[in-house]
Amino acid sequence: MDFSACQKIIENVSRVIVGKEKSVELLLVALLADGHVLLEDVPGMGKTLLAKCLARSIGGSFKRVQFTPDLLPSDVTGFNVYSRQDGQFKFQPGPVMTHVLLADEINRTIPRTQSSLLESMEERQVTVDGKTYTLPKPFFVIATQNPIELEGTFPLPEAQLDRFLLKIKLGYPMRDEEIQILNRFREKDPLDELEPVIQPEAFMALQTARKQIRISEPVAAYLTDIVRATRDHAALQYGASPRSSIGLMRAAQAMAALSGRTYILPDDVKQLVMPVLSHRLILKEAERLRGTDTHQVIEEIVSRTAVPAGE
Repeated sequence: MDFSACQKIIENVSRVIVGKEKSVELLLVALLADGHVLLEDVPGMGKTLLAKCLARSIGGSFKRVQFTPDLLPSDVTGFNVYSRQDGQFKFQPGPVMTHVLLADEINRTIPRTQSSLLESMEERQVTVDGKTYTLPKPFFVIATQNPIELEGTFPLPEAQLDRFLLKIKLGYPMRDEEIQILNRFREKDPLDELEPVIQPEAFMALQTARKQIRISEPVAAYLTDIVRATRDHAALQYGASPRSSIGLMRAAQAMAALSGRTYILPDDVKQLVMPVLSHRLILKEAERLRGTDTHQVIEEIVSRTAVPAGE
């Protein structure tokens, strides 16, 4: 299967988004692996613009939901409306009925509404009054969190964080990149000129083909050793689940596909360990107070895990 369209998508998004090629690549890895992304960064970093660019590049629809404390599950999934004309209830689809959904500041809404979205992410469907509606395919959620404002928020429980394949941070642009942003947006919005690179049906075929990317026994053992090491680490209260192992493998398959290979290398695993595992680990309270973070733990584990010879 030819995955060259994926590189074209990255190039297309980069026509609008400046200096974030690695973040765009990780977004595409998650989409190709049929997962979802938690995007954590301060306001004004271009998260919404990035999501719009990705949706347009795959020829898909885009919806954005601003999560607030008064947002109800039906505001996300949809609800039935009574029609006086025929005396029946008709389903009014919610914003979740889209290809790319930006769940903005997901930690600002109540847990019940958070759960309704996460159920849609897992099941790829919504159920209203006993009737089930299938979501469009591909279905990709980019949920954002603001790390600097904690007042009035409802942090996602660990079990719900585990549903996100990757956690990504954009970070501030470099000086030259910021000047380039000013020049690019001075006279027009480059998003207006962005054209699709592929259609949703064709991208679904790539998602299916990604499953055929091979993982050798030594690389599978290497991946497993890294995940299992989190469960025995002295700084961690809880390590990564088997779902993390599956997620890391699928993400590594996607990374190999983007690189034009039919097999996973240990380097694919190394590149993805941090975004796949960092939000799934729970530090012990004493370690958290000491200033330890999950990134330090993951770096230590990767450094001491033997890489398969000849891989």
